[in-house]
Amino acid sequence: MRALETDEARAKSAEGKRKKKLRLLADRISGYGQRVHRRYPTGNVVVSERDLAEELRKRPDAVGTALDLLLSEQKVQRAPLSGYWKLNV
Repeated sequence: MRALETDEARAKSAEGKRKKKLRLLADRISGYGQRVHRRYPTGNVVVSERDLAEELRKRPDAVGTALDLLLSEQKVQRAPLSGYWKLNV
């Protein structure tokens, strides 16, 4: 079956898988922010990309891309410090 696929179909399939993984990572980040907020209900949830990548066991560039996706959905904001994000929960 795989041998019959065209290069275009493979590329489309790979792109779909990449977007799905990115969406799952963005959802995990949102869930992490909600869990932290429940534990510490006063104040904002501010995380660094590097710490978040270690917490979720993902590469920092993948976490950054997922955070950019959440930024477009207005679920996060950039914090004044470079590499830090405020999670809107």
